[in-house]
Amino acid sequence: MTCVHERHLQPLILAGLNGENWQLKDYLARGGYQQLKRILAENIPPEHVIAEVKASGLRGRGGAGFPTGLKWSFMPRQFPGQKYLVCNSDEGEPGTFKDRDILRYNPHALIEGMAIAAYAMGITVGYNYIHGEIWQAYERFEQALEQARAAGYLGANIVGSNFSFELYAHHGYGAYICGEETALLESLEGKKGQPRFKPPFPASFGLYGKPTTINNTETFAAVPFLFALGAQKYLELGKPNNGGTKIFSVSGDVARPGNYEVPLGTSFATLLACAGGMRGNGQLKAVIPGGSSAPIVPAEIMLQTDMDYDSIAQAGSMLGSGAVIVMDQTRCMVRALLRLAYFYYEESCGQCTPCREGTGWLYRVIHRIEHGKGVPDDLELLNSIAENIMGRTICALGDAAAMPVRGMLKHYWHEFEHHIEHKRCLVAQPVESF
Repeated sequence: MTCVHERHLQPLILAGLNGENWQLKDYLARGGYQQLKRILAENIPPEHVIAEVKASGLRGRGGAGFPTGLKWSFMPRQFPGQKYLVCNSDEGEPGTFKDRDILRYNPHALIEGMAIAAYAMGITVGYNYIHGEIWQAYERFEQALEQARAAGYLGANIVGSNFSFELYAHHGYGAYICGEETALLESLEGKKGQPRFKPPFPASFGLYGKPTTINNTETFAAVPFLFALGAQKYLELGKPNNGGTKIFSVSGDVARPGNYEVPLGTSFATLLACAGGMRGNGQLKAVIPGGSSAPIVPAEIMLQTDMDYDSIAQAGSMLGSGAVIVMDQTRCMVRALLRLAYFYYEESCGQCTPCREGTGWLYRVIHRIEHGKGVPDDLELLNSIAENIMGRTICALGDAAAMPVRGMLKHYWHEFEHHIEHKRCLVAQPVESF
Protein backbone atom coordinates (compact mmCIF):
# COMPACT_ATOMS: atom_id res chain seq x y z
CA MET A 1 0.00 0.00 0.00
CA THR A 2 1.11 3.58 -0.58
CA CYS A 3 0.42 6.96 0.99
CA VAL A 4 -0.85 8.65 -2.15
CA HIS A 5 -1.35 11.95 -0.37
CA GLU A 6 2.38 12.18 0.41
CA ARG A 7 4.64 12.62 -2.64
CA HIS A 8 7.84 12.07 -0.68
CA LEU A 9 6.55 8.70 0.50
CA GLN A 10 6.51 7.06 -2.93
CA PRO A 11 7.63 3.42 -2.59
CA LEU A 12 10.26 1.51 -4.57
CA ILE A 13 9.73 -2.23 -4.09
CA LEU A 14 5.93 -1.95 -3.85
CA ALA A 15 5.54 0.76 -6.51
CA GLY A 16 2.86 0.10 -9.12
CA LEU A 17 1.88 -3.33 -7.82
CA ASN A 18 -1.78 -4.32 -8.08
CA GLY A 19 -1.67 -7.99 -7.09
CA GLU A 20 -1.80 -9.20 -10.69
CA ASN A 21 1.25 -7.67 -12.37
CA TRP A 22 3.90 -9.94 -10.83
CA GLN A 23 5.05 -11.76 -13.94
CA LEU A 24 8.29 -11.27 -15.87
CA LYS A 25 6.69 -9.14 -18.59
CA ASP A 26 5.29 -6.81 -15.94
CA TYR A 27 8.61 -6.54 -14.14
CA LEU A 28 10.43 -5.79 -17.39
CA ALA A 29 7.88 -3.06 -18.15
CA ARG A 30 8.80 -1.48 -14.79
CA GLY A 31 12.50 -1.50 -15.72
CA GLY A 32 13.26 -4.88 -14.23
CA TYR A 33 16.57 -6.69 -14.79
CA GLN A 34 18.07 -3.54 -16.29
CA GLN A 35 20.55 -3.17 -13.44
CA LEU A 36 21.70 -6.77 -13.65
CA LYS A 37 22.17 -6.41 -17.41
CA ARG A 38 24.05 -3.12 -16.99
CA ILE A 39 26.41 -4.50 -14.36
CA LEU A 40 27.20 -7.53 -16.53
CA ALA A 41 27.41 -5.61 -19.82
CA GLU A 42 29.76 -2.99 -18.37
CA ASN A 43 31.71 -5.70 -16.53
CA ILE A 44 31.67 -3.61 -13.37
CA PRO A 45 34.22 -5.06 -10.92
CA PRO A 46 32.53 -6.97 -8.08
CA GLU A 47 34.33 -4.89 -5.47
CA HIS A 48 32.77 -1.76 -6.99
CA VAL A 49 29.32 -3.33 -6.67
CA ILE A 50 29.95 -4.01 -2.99
CA ALA A 51 31.30 -0.48 -2.50
CA GLU A 52 28.09 0.94 -4.00
CA VAL A 53 25.97 -1.09 -1.58
CA LYS A 54 28.11 0.11 1.32
CA ALA A 55 27.74 3.74 0.24
CA SER A 56 23.94 3.42 -0.03
CA GLY A 57 23.49 2.82 3.71
CA LEU A 58 21.36 -0.28 3.02
CA ARG A 59 20.95 -2.25 6.23
CA GLY A 60 19.55 -5.74 6.68
CA ARG A 61 15.75 -5.62 6.62
CA GLY A 62 15.21 -8.87 8.51
CA GLY A 63 15.71 -7.62 12.04
CA ALA A 64 19.35 -7.07 12.96
CA GLY A 65 19.91 -4.05 10.69
CA PHE A 66 23.50 -5.06 9.90
CA PRO A 67 25.10 -3.06 7.03
CA THR A 68 24.52 -5.12 3.88
CA GLY A 69 27.62 -4.08 1.96
CA LEU A 70 29.81 -4.87 4.94
CA LYS A 71 28.28 -8.35 5.21
CA TRP A 72 28.91 -8.95 1.51
CA SER A 73 32.55 -7.95 1.96
CA PHE A 74 33.04 -10.77 4.46
CA MET A 75 32.68 -13.37 1.70
CA PRO A 76 36.17 -14.69 0.86
CA ARG A 77 36.51 -13.91 -2.85
CA GLN A 78 39.45 -16.22 -3.52
CA PHE A 79 37.91 -19.28 -1.87
CA PRO A 80 38.63 -22.19 -4.27
CA GLY A 81 35.45 -24.25 -3.70
CA GLN A 82 31.70 -23.71 -3.84
CA LYS A 83 30.14 -20.72 -2.08
CA TYR A 84 26.46 -20.13 -1.38
CA LEU A 85 23.95 -17.31 -1.27
CA VAL A 86 20.84 -17.78 0.88
CA CYS A 87 17.70 -15.68 1.16
CA ASN A 88 15.88 -15.83 4.49
CA SER A 89 12.17 -15.82 3.62
CA ASP A 90 11.25 -17.73 6.78
CA GLU A 91 8.91 -15.00 7.93
CA GLY A 92 7.27 -16.36 11.08
CA GLU A 93 7.31 -13.66 13.77
CA PRO A 94 3.90 -12.38 14.89
CA GLY A 95 3.11 -9.06 13.21
CA THR A 96 5.46 -9.58 10.26
CA PHE A 97 3.99 -10.08 6.77
CA LYS A 98 6.04 -8.00 4.32
CA ASP A 99 8.29 -10.66 2.77
CA ARG A 100 5.39 -12.83 1.64
CA ASP A 101 4.00 -9.85 -0.26
CA ILE A 102 7.33 -9.40 -2.06
CA LEU A 103 7.27 -13.10 -3.00
CA ARG A 104 3.69 -12.85 -4.23
CA TYR A 105 3.67 -9.47 -5.94
CA ASN A 106 7.27 -8.63 -6.94
CA PRO A 107 9.27 -11.88 -6.95
CA HIS A 108 11.52 -10.87 -9.84
CA ALA A 109 12.92 -7.97 -7.80
CA LEU A 110 14.15 -10.55 -5.31
CA ILE A 111 15.61 -12.72 -8.07
CA GLU A 112 17.44 -9.79 -9.66
CA GLY A 113 18.74 -8.63 -6.29
CA MET A 114 20.08 -12.08 -5.49
CA ALA A 115 21.73 -12.35 -8.91
CA ILE A 116 23.49 -9.00 -8.39
CA ALA A 117 24.61 -10.10 -4.92
CA ALA A 118 25.89 -13.41 -6.29
CA TYR A 119 27.90 -11.59 -8.95
CA ALA A 120 29.39 -9.26 -6.35
CA MET A 121 30.54 -12.15 -4.16
CA GLY A 122 31.52 -14.65 -6.86
CA ILE A 123 28.74 -17.10 -6.01
CA THR A 124 27.11 -19.48 -8.49
CA VAL A 125 24.40 -21.19 -6.38
CA GLY A 126 21.66 -19.69 -4.24
CA TYR A 127 18.66 -20.83 -2.21
CA ASN A 128 15.54 -19.06 -1.03
CA TYR A 129 14.25 -20.63 2.20
CA ILE A 130 10.51 -19.86 2.34
CA HIS A 131 8.33 -20.14 5.45
CA GLY A 132 6.27 -23.30 5.60
CA GLU A 133 2.90 -21.65 6.15
CA ILE A 134 2.81 -19.50 3.00
CA TRP A 135 2.56 -22.23 0.37
CA GLN A 136 0.97 -19.98 -2.27
CA ALA A 137 3.90 -17.58 -2.03
CA TYR A 138 6.25 -20.52 -2.51
CA GLU A 139 4.39 -21.61 -5.65
CA ARG A 140 4.43 -18.06 -6.99
CA PHE A 141 8.18 -17.79 -6.48
CA GLU A 142 8.73 -21.11 -8.27
CA GLN A 143 6.79 -19.73 -11.24
CA ALA A 144 8.93 -16.61 -11.25
CA LEU A 145 12.10 -18.75 -11.17
CA GLU A 146 10.91 -20.67 -14.24
CA GLN A 147 10.24 -17.42 -16.09
CA ALA A 148 13.66 -15.99 -15.17
CA ARG A 149 15.46 -19.15 -16.29
CA ALA A 150 13.60 -19.26 -19.59
CA ALA A 151 14.51 -15.63 -20.29
CA GLY A 152 18.19 -16.12 -19.47
CA TYR A 153 18.29 -14.18 -16.20
CA LEU A 154 19.24 -17.32 -14.28
CA GLY A 155 21.43 -20.26 -15.26
CA ALA A 156 24.60 -20.44 -17.31
CA ASN A 157 26.08 -17.33 -18.97
CA ILE A 158 23.36 -14.92 -17.85
CA VAL A 159 22.35 -12.49 -20.65
CA GLY A 160 25.38 -13.55 -22.70
CA SER A 161 27.96 -12.85 -20.00
CA ASN A 162 30.48 -15.21 -18.44
CA PHE A 163 28.56 -15.08 -15.14
CA SER A 164 26.44 -18.08 -14.14
CA PHE A 165 24.06 -18.30 -11.21
CA GLU A 166 21.37 -20.83 -10.36
CA LEU A 167 18.71 -20.15 -7.75
CA TYR A 168 16.43 -22.66 -6.04
CA ALA A 169 13.45 -22.36 -3.68
CA HIS A 170 13.29 -24.46 -0.53
CA HIS A 171 10.07 -24.93 1.42
CA GLY A 172 10.35 -24.91 5.22
CA TYR A 173 7.92 -26.43 7.69
CA GLY A 174 6.71 -23.42 9.66
CA ALA A 175 9.22 -23.44 12.52
CA TYR A 176 9.87 -19.93 13.85
CA ILE A 177 13.36 -20.95 15.00
CA CYS A 178 14.40 -21.47 11.37
CA GLY A 179 14.30 -17.71 10.91
CA GLU A 180 17.60 -17.77 12.84
CA GLU A 181 20.16 -18.00 10.09
CA THR A 182 22.16 -20.99 11.31
CA ALA A 183 19.00 -22.96 12.18
CA LEU A 184 17.85 -22.15 8.64
CA LEU A 185 21.09 -23.62 7.29
CA GLU A 186 20.64 -26.76 9.37
CA SER A 187 17.11 -27.17 8.02
CA LEU A 188 18.28 -26.50 4.47
CA GLU A 189 20.80 -29.33 4.88
CA GLY A 190 17.95 -31.67 5.87
CA LYS A 191 18.71 -31.71 9.58
CA LYS A 192 16.75 -30.62 12.63
CA GLY A 193 16.38 -26.83 12.58
CA GLN A 194 18.42 -25.83 15.62
CA PRO A 195 20.87 -22.91 15.85
CA ARG A 196 24.59 -23.56 15.63
CA PHE A 197 27.25 -22.36 18.00
CA LYS A 198 29.07 -19.29 16.67
CA PRO A 199 31.88 -18.86 15.77
CA PRO A 200 32.43 -20.09 13.14
CA PHE A 201 30.05 -17.71 11.36
CA PRO A 202 28.30 -18.52 8.06
CA ALA A 203 30.67 -16.27 6.08
CA SER A 204 33.40 -18.84 6.69
CA PHE A 205 31.44 -22.00 7.56
CA GLY A 206 27.86 -21.91 6.34
CA LEU A 207 25.76 -24.17 4.12
CA TYR A 208 27.44 -27.59 3.81
CA GLY A 209 30.43 -26.11 5.62
CA LYS A 210 31.12 -23.63 2.80
CA PRO A 211 31.26 -19.81 2.90
CA THR A 212 27.69 -18.49 2.84
CA THR A 213 26.02 -15.08 2.84
CA ILE A 214 22.46 -14.82 4.17
CA ASN A 215 20.18 -11.81 3.74
CA ASN A 216 16.50 -11.13 4.20
CA THR A 217 13.97 -11.05 1.35
CA GLU A 218 13.42 -7.30 1.51
CA THR A 219 17.17 -6.65 1.62
CA PHE A 220 17.77 -8.46 -1.66
CA ALA A 221 14.63 -6.98 -3.25
CA ALA A 222 15.92 -3.46 -2.51
CA VAL A 223 19.21 -4.00 -4.39
CA PRO A 224 17.94 -3.37 -7.99
CA PHE A 225 16.31 -0.11 -6.90
CA LEU A 226 19.47 0.93 -5.08
CA PHE A 227 21.47 0.60 -8.29
CA ALA A 228 18.76 2.25 -10.40
CA LEU A 229 18.88 5.35 -8.19
CA GLY A 230 22.57 5.28 -7.35
CA ALA A 231 24.03 4.94 -3.86
CA GLN A 232 23.87 8.62 -2.95
CA LYS A 233 20.24 9.15 -3.97
CA TYR A 234 19.22 5.94 -2.26
CA LEU A 235 20.94 7.05 0.93
CA GLU A 236 19.28 10.46 0.74
CA LEU A 237 15.84 8.85 0.59
CA GLY A 238 16.37 7.93 4.21
CA LYS A 239 18.85 9.44 6.63
CA PRO A 240 22.51 8.90 7.56
CA ASN A 241 23.18 5.27 8.50
CA ASN A 242 19.60 4.46 7.46
CA GLY A 243 19.48 4.55 3.66
CA GLY A 244 16.49 3.97 1.44
CA THR A 245 12.91 2.91 2.08
CA LYS A 246 11.53 0.31 4.46
CA ILE A 247 8.36 -1.77 4.29
CA PHE A 248 6.44 -1.62 7.55
CA SER A 249 3.80 -4.24 8.32
CA VAL A 250 1.21 -2.25 10.26
CA SER A 251 -1.39 -4.26 12.18
CA GLY A 252 -3.56 -4.02 15.25
CA ASP A 253 -6.00 -1.24 16.07
CA VAL A 254 -5.63 0.77 12.84
CA ALA A 255 -8.21 1.54 10.17
CA ARG A 256 -6.23 0.03 7.27
CA PRO A 257 -3.77 -2.70 8.32
CA GLY A 258 -1.26 -3.56 5.64
CA ASN A 259 2.26 -3.11 4.27
CA TYR A 260 3.43 0.47 3.81
CA GLU A 261 6.78 1.34 2.21
CA VAL A 262 8.14 4.68 3.38
CA PRO A 263 11.61 6.28 3.64
CA LEU A 264 13.53 5.40 6.76
CA GLY A 265 13.26 8.35 9.14
CA THR A 266 9.56 8.92 8.42
CA SER A 267 7.75 9.81 11.63
CA PHE A 268 5.56 7.23 13.31
CA ALA A 269 2.70 9.73 13.21
CA THR A 270 2.95 9.83 9.40
CA LEU A 271 3.06 6.04 9.17
CA LEU A 272 -0.01 5.82 11.40
CA ALA A 273 -1.79 8.28 9.10
CA CYS A 274 -0.86 6.07 6.11
CA ALA A 275 -2.69 3.22 7.85
CA GLY A 276 -5.79 5.39 8.24
CA GLY A 277 -5.18 6.33 11.85
CA MET A 278 -6.70 4.55 14.82
CA ARG A 279 -9.61 2.23 14.18
CA GLY A 280 -12.96 3.53 15.40
CA ASN A 281 -11.36 6.79 16.60
CA GLY A 282 -9.62 4.87 19.36
CA GLN A 283 -6.88 6.36 21.50
CA LEU A 284 -3.33 5.15 20.93
CA LYS A 285 -1.99 3.37 24.01
CA ALA A 286 1.21 1.67 22.90
CA VAL A 287 3.14 0.31 19.93
CA ILE A 288 5.38 -2.71 19.41
CA PRO A 289 7.54 -1.21 16.63
CA GLY A 290 9.61 -4.11 15.32
CA GLY A 291 7.78 -7.41 15.60
CA SER A 292 6.66 -9.28 18.69
CA SER A 293 10.20 -9.60 20.09
CA ALA A 294 10.69 -5.82 20.29
CA PRO A 295 10.03 -4.07 23.62
CA ILE A 296 6.78 -2.11 23.73
CA VAL A 297 6.81 1.69 23.50
CA PRO A 298 4.11 3.88 25.12
CA ALA A 299 2.10 6.22 22.90
CA GLU A 300 3.61 9.45 24.25
CA ILE A 301 7.10 8.28 23.30
CA MET A 302 6.15 6.65 20.02
CA LEU A 303 4.36 9.74 18.68
CA GLN A 304 7.64 11.66 19.01
CA THR A 305 9.73 8.96 17.31
CA ASP A 306 10.87 8.43 13.73
CA MET A 307 10.84 5.04 12.01
CA ASP A 308 14.52 4.21 11.60
CA TYR A 309 16.97 1.94 13.38
CA ASP A 310 18.66 4.60 15.47
CA SER A 311 15.55 6.54 16.51
CA ILE A 312 13.70 3.41 17.61
CA ALA A 313 16.76 2.32 19.60
CA GLN A 314 16.78 5.70 21.36
CA ALA A 315 13.11 5.15 22.23
CA GLY A 316 14.09 1.95 24.02
CA SER A 317 13.08 -0.64 21.45
CA MET A 318 14.16 -2.09 18.09
CA LEU A 319 13.08 -1.52 14.49
CA GLY A 320 13.53 -5.25 13.92
CA SER A 321 11.63 -6.56 10.92
CA GLY A 322 9.46 -3.43 10.75
CA ALA A 323 6.31 -5.12 12.08
CA VAL A 324 4.38 -2.33 13.78
CA ILE A 325 1.69 -3.61 16.17
CA VAL A 326 -0.60 -0.76 17.21
CA MET A 327 -2.63 -1.04 20.43
CA ASP A 328 -5.47 1.20 21.60
CA GLN A 329 -6.76 2.00 25.08
CA THR A 330 -8.89 -1.16 25.26
CA ARG A 331 -5.90 -3.48 25.22
CA CYS A 332 -4.92 -5.25 28.42
CA MET A 333 -1.15 -5.53 28.62
CA VAL A 334 -1.28 -8.65 30.76
CA ARG A 335 -3.37 -10.46 28.16
CA ALA A 336 -1.18 -9.15 25.33
CA LEU A 337 1.96 -10.38 27.06
CA LEU A 338 0.33 -13.76 27.73
CA ARG A 339 -0.17 -14.24 23.98
CA LEU A 340 3.45 -13.34 23.24
CA ALA A 341 4.82 -15.52 26.04
CA TYR A 342 2.80 -18.49 24.78
CA PHE A 343 4.22 -18.06 21.28
CA TYR A 344 7.85 -18.09 22.44
CA TYR A 345 7.18 -20.98 24.81
CA GLU A 346 5.76 -23.04 21.93
CA GLU A 347 8.46 -22.03 19.42
CA SER A 348 11.55 -22.62 21.56
CA CYS A 349 13.59 -25.39 19.95
CA GLY A 350 14.60 -26.66 23.40
CA GLN A 351 18.33 -26.74 22.74
CA CYS A 352 19.30 -24.26 25.48
CA THR A 353 18.15 -24.78 29.07
CA PRO A 354 17.53 -21.08 29.89
CA CYS A 355 15.19 -20.75 26.90
CA ARG A 356 13.60 -24.20 27.10
CA GLU A 357 12.77 -23.85 30.81
CA GLY A 358 12.58 -20.08 31.07
CA THR A 359 9.96 -19.54 28.37
CA GLY A 360 7.74 -22.06 30.13
CA TRP A 361 8.17 -20.27 33.43
CA LEU A 362 7.34 -16.91 31.83
CA TYR A 363 4.19 -18.25 30.24
CA ARG A 364 2.94 -20.00 33.39
CA VAL A 365 3.53 -17.02 35.69
CA ILE A 366 1.81 -14.59 33.30
CA HIS A 367 -1.02 -17.12 32.83
CA ARG A 368 -1.76 -17.22 36.56
CA ILE A 369 -1.67 -13.42 36.82
CA GLU A 370 -4.15 -13.13 33.92
CA HIS A 371 -6.44 -15.69 35.56
CA GLY A 372 -6.57 -14.02 38.98
CA LYS A 373 -4.10 -16.29 40.76
CA GLY A 374 -1.07 -14.03 40.79
CA VAL A 375 0.83 -13.00 43.90
CA PRO A 376 2.83 -9.78 44.48
CA ASP A 377 6.20 -11.54 44.18
CA ASP A 378 5.34 -12.64 40.62
CA LEU A 379 6.45 -9.36 39.08
CA GLU A 380 9.96 -9.55 40.48
CA LEU A 381 9.97 -13.22 39.55
CA LEU A 382 9.16 -12.36 35.92
CA ASN A 383 11.96 -9.82 35.79
CA SER A 384 14.37 -12.31 37.31
CA ILE A 385 13.45 -15.08 34.85
CA ALA A 386 13.79 -12.72 31.89
CA GLU A 387 17.16 -11.49 33.12
CA ASN A 388 18.41 -15.06 33.49
CA ILE A 389 17.38 -15.92 29.92
CA MET A 390 18.90 -12.91 28.16
CA GLY A 391 22.40 -13.43 26.82
CA ARG A 392 22.56 -17.05 27.94
CA THR A 393 21.36 -18.87 24.82
CA ILE A 394 22.95 -19.92 21.53
CA CYS A 395 20.58 -17.80 19.45
CA ALA A 396 18.44 -14.71 20.03
CA LEU A 397 15.11 -16.48 20.65
CA GLY A 398 15.77 -16.38 24.38
CA ASP A 399 16.28 -12.62 24.22
CA ALA A 400 13.20 -12.35 21.98
CA ALA A 401 11.10 -14.02 24.67
CA ALA A 402 12.56 -11.96 27.51
CA MET A 403 12.51 -8.46 26.00
CA PRO A 404 8.71 -8.15 25.67
CA VAL A 405 8.37 -9.14 29.33
CA ARG A 406 10.89 -6.59 30.53
CA GLY A 407 9.40 -3.90 28.29
CA MET A 408 5.85 -4.52 29.51
CA LEU A 409 6.87 -4.47 33.16
CA LYS A 410 8.94 -1.33 32.65
CA HIS A 411 6.04 0.69 31.26
CA TYR A 412 2.91 -1.08 32.56
CA TRP A 413 3.88 -2.40 35.98
CA HIS A 414 0.73 -0.84 37.42
CA GLU A 415 -1.51 -2.94 35.16
CA PHE A 416 0.10 -6.14 36.36
CA GLU A 417 -0.18 -4.98 39.98
CA HIS A 418 -3.88 -4.24 39.43
CA HIS A 419 -4.43 -7.72 38.02
CA ILE A 420 -2.76 -9.29 41.04
CA GLU A 421 -4.54 -7.13 43.62
CA HIS A 422 -8.05 -6.99 42.11
CA LYS A 423 -8.07 -10.26 40.12
CA ARG A 424 -9.33 -8.44 37.05
CA CYS A 425 -8.19 -6.20 34.21
CA LEU A 426 -7.52 -2.50 34.64
CA VAL A 427 -8.75 -1.43 31.20
CA ALA A 428 -12.32 -0.23 30.83
CA GLN A 429 -13.39 -2.83 28.25
CA PRO A 430 -13.23 -6.40 29.59
CA VAL A 431 -11.57 -8.95 27.33
CA GLU A 432 -12.39 -12.66 27.20
CA SER A 433 -9.86 -14.95 28.89
CA PHE A 434 -7.02 -16.47 26.86
